[in-house]
Amino acid sequence: MKWILWFIAIIFAQLSNMTLANPLPVDAFANLPDVRFVTLSPDGSKVASLIRVHSDTLDGQILNIRDIKTNKDIFPVQTDNQKFVILSLTWANNDIVLIKAKYPATRRGVPTTETRLMKYSLSDNKTSSVFSKRTFSRFLFVPQIQSSIVDYLDKDPEHILMQISGLGSQAQYESVIKVSLESGGVKIKQHAQKYIEDWVTDRQNQIRIGIYRDDTSYRIYEQQKADGDLRLLWEFEALDENAIWPMGFDHDPNILYVSAYHQGLKAIFKVNLTDPDLTKELVYQNENYDVEGQLIYSTLKQKVIGIDTNIEGEFLFWDQDYIKLNNGLNQVLPESHNVINQLSDDERRYLVYSTGPIESGTYFYGDRDKGELYPIAYRYSQLPPEVLSQPKKVNYNARDGLAIEAFLTTPKNTEAKHLPTIIFPHGGPISYDSTSFDYWAQFFANRGYAVLQMNFRGSAGYGYQFMSSGLKNWGLEMQNDVEDGAHWLIEQGITDPKRMCIVGASYGGYAALMGVAKTPDLYRCAISVAGVTDLEYLVKSSRGYDNSKIVKKQIGDDYDDLYQRSPISKAANIKVPVLLIHGTKDRVVGARHSEAMYDTLNDLHKSVKYVELENGDHHLSNNEHRLTTFIEIERFLAANLGVK
Repeated sequence: MKWILWFIAIIFAQLSNMTLANPLPVDAFANLPDVRFVTLSPDGSKVASLIRVHSDTLDGQILNIRDIKTNKDIFPVQTDNQKFVILSLTWANNDIVLIKAKYPATRRGVPTTETRLMKYSLSDNKTSSVFSKRTFSRFLFVPQIQSSIVDYLDKDPEHILMQISGLGSQAQYESVIKVSLESGGVKIKQHAQKYIEDWVTDRQNQIRIGIYRDDTSYRIYEQQKADGDLRLLWEFEALDENAIWPMGFDHDPNILYVSAYHQGLKAIFKVNLTDPDLTKELVYQNENYDVEGQLIYSTLKQKVIGIDTNIEGEFLFWDQDYIKLNNGLNQVLPESHNVINQLSDDERRYLVYSTGPIESGTYFYGDRDKGELYPIAYRYSQLPPEVLSQPKKVNYNARDGLAIEAFLTTPKNTEAKHLPTIIFPHGGPISYDSTSFDYWAQFFANRGYAVLQMNFRGSAGYGYQFMSSGLKNWGLEMQNDVEDGAHWLIEQGITDPKRMCIVGASYGGYAALMGVAKTPDLYRCAISVAGVTDLEYLVKSSRGYDNSKIVKKQIGDDYDDLYQRSPISKAANIKVPVLLIHGTKDRVVGARHSEAMYDTLNDLHKSVKYVELENGDHHLSNNEHRLTTFIEIERFLAANLGVK
């Protein structure tokens, strides 16, 4: 394969001449990505993406559609990420781009996140709902979630299958409807079944799998056709080791790929549904980490050709044509994790997303017929590799001997000795950190701080036992794991023990506040962004949602104990300055958490500042909110750790 790489070579030659004399502007890290959701039209002739814009009339994001042949752009949709936030872009066919969006609302006094699916038609130059105005006259209520696509119907590009509640005798559950992309009319294809919350089609577009949940109990059902007799395949409890989750079908409608635990770690299997024993055949495993991800299916070859795994650097093909293509990409871009995230229908044109520890993200357009590969968009254009700090994997043992994997990022061109330090536990907490590009960690390192991100017990990725050891463990050993990481840094001589702050968002914000409450002499300050401060309130406030029993299984239901494991109950212990930041429309962790913590600390005459982000959500989706957050963090750290 011949690659045309002169353009790439010129760009990176220019970048290699850059030096980092001074810290980069805050907005280089704090701004929303310059481009997101890059997606290729089925014929490979156009690319849609969401682009960040900053002007007198808009500080937000705008839909961009580029014609590859003419390089002409159109910008048909824009948002300030306050009224609504765009969640994804997908081509339904060569004319229509589907736009999934969310916005905050309230139903019967319960804060909710509503989603909608819009469509933009190039031929009509018009944006509208995928549903006609009279669609919901047939519904018993207007559904909260109106964006769940079940199947794009490759052989019928004028329609899609969606699942939606509000129809029939089981209206609170999900029906599957066929939606006309031209008229917005709908037709029921699968009637709702009690407790079934998700449906999965096979490659022939038959509705085959129903995922049932009743409180914490799950069942996986199979049927031969829509509204057919349901056959129970598997049943299990939430967060249990015997869980088996459908991933999708091969071209053979009897071959189902599933995710399940194997020797304590998640792996990929396939099951022949005609086998009465439902024997799981191992397809792919990793000896050290859980394997999760998405199947890569070739419509052209009519088979699953690989797995896009969650493990950094692993993109597994087992089809020889794509092994060759992937190997070629890795030779051209050897320092990056390169993901072929989309192919045209004829599989001759494709998009590649290239990222890595110091690669903030570049999108490439490839043409196999012309032998071309060239960059079309940079996720963070102000953050080329030459200005970023290389994180490294480290390990330490918790006080009970448990091995903890962590990631250390230190300032570029600086010896890792006696540095001001940020302890930065992740959110989730069933999530994980890695050496992948992290704009938070890079921001801190650019400001002169060492950053430690640890995968404490309860994190995802390390198998069932490690994950489940975090259940009902908030503030206990999970917290000790974070603290032990801080002590390890001090013992290694990396950290100046007099200049260490603990910072986090969501669960990480909880861990930050618990850190200064449980060990008041260890840290010099704490920052909580959208953090949990009251576990009792968190669990009680889940009562209005259908996952409340899963929340109790994960966090606990002994309210007295939960309160004692909450930062707000230990506010009197806190000796150091605290910064709280929270969006008023946060639908994951309500702003009441930070408001109550601020009031409590203020009443105790503690040093505390609360920054309220008006209409802000949990994910800092609005550019102004993100910039405000980073500016406040920079000022707070400089004031308390002495780094200017």
